Amino acid sequence: MELGVAIIILCFAAVFAAFMLLVFGLIYAEFSNSEIPLGVAQPGKLRLIHGLLVGIAVLGRIFQNMGLCTQVGFTRWVSNTLLPTSKVPPQLLIKDLTFAGVPVRVYQPKAPSSGHRRGLLYFHGGGWMLGSIDTYDDLCRYIAKESATVVVSVGYRLSPEHRYPAQLDDCLAATSHFLEVAEADYGVDPRKVAVGGDSAGGNLSAALCHRFVENDLPLPCAQILIYPVLQMADFNLPSYQQNQYVPLLYRTRMGFYYLHYLNGDTSLLEDVLDGRHVPVELELKYRKWLGPDNLPPEFKTRGFTPRAVTAHDEEVYDIMKDALEPSVSPLLASDTVLCKMPPTFILTCEFDVLRDDGILFKKRLEDLGVPVTWWHVQDGFHGIVSFFDKGWLTYPSGKLALDHIVSFVKTL
Repeated sequence: MELGVAIIILCFAAVFAAFMLLVFGLIYAEFSNSEIPLGVAQPGKLRLIHGLLVGIAVLGRIFQNMGLCTQVGFTRWVSNTLLPTSKVPPQLLIKDLTFAGVPVRVYQPKAPSSGHRRGLLYFHGGGWMLGSIDTYDDLCRYIAKESATVVVSVGYRLSPEHRYPAQLDDCLAATSHFLEVAEADYGVDPRKVAVGGDSAGGNLSAALCHRFVENDLPLPCAQILIYPVLQMADFNLPSYQQNQYVPLLYRTRMGFYYLHYLNGDTSLLEDVLDGRHVPVELELKYRKWLGPDNLPPEFKTRGFTPRAVTAHDEEVYDIMKDALEPSVSPLLASDTVLCKMPPTFILTCEFDVLRDDGILFKKRLEDLGVPVTWWHVQDGFHGIVSFFDKGWLTYPSGKLALDHIVSFVKTL
């Protein structure tokens, strides 16, 4: 009997050891592909954060292969489960509601106001696939409390369960509803309601403003774009080349998120990264907006190889043509639309593949007379603002960046 128990224990131990070796092997393989250049804030801390995220992704992949759950489902579950619980700040009234069928969380300052308040619709990041109202709770609390603004965090539908334009449709529905009830229910002046978000949420904010202009609707008073995703035409901009292996967003991962947002056909990833989804005539047209000559010289000093114009693949273009629409790639919108954009705040990070999207959008807007406030985090990486208050994982640069966002909101 004791021998049988011992054999069972040894078998379990062997299986567990093999499982852990597999996990650590996969983590090491992923981790060794990363690159943290000189100048990144607190590189050791970033490696630790990256290692934790890679570990979660690897476990999710293993569980998916075992048929236990999907990788994205596991990642979402861990992200929400590991969130620390905190008391509601006494300065805020926080409610979970639905606006036009879309889940939202409203952060309403309790202090009396001498007049109407400002409002902000916030669309979270996460590649249209991850992120939630809960994972952005601390950030939205901070903005609402520090700027005395009613903040509405929007829980739009996510890919891969829901493809484009479901996310944008949800943001439009929630925004339109809030504008209708802002004054009566929340004491907010509907003329002082802004939209904003980070990464994919920045994309949704800019695309939403584009849709408002196209439909001749009253615009938000401002858009706040935090390291936004703004175009799917060129994955070979200097920032994509310089930062392609820098956590927390790789070049390939950005393409992966975009494909899942649009149609889920990840077999086209290499074609898209190489630009074979863009016809030559469109590529030449886009160069006046995306060409490296539009970037200040300091953003090309870390290395950059211009990509030659090459023939496209018509089949790939037919599948991916929606990627070049302004509702997906707001940076490619026409001058007649962009000149009507509201005052804009843009935050970029030096060590982020999306850096040049933001800088190029800034130039286009400024050239068309749109007021732009720009804050560049010189030692920052993609996602740094989310680490503005994470205990020993806090980044002072992220806190400073968020305070600049709050300062901008106060001017509205």
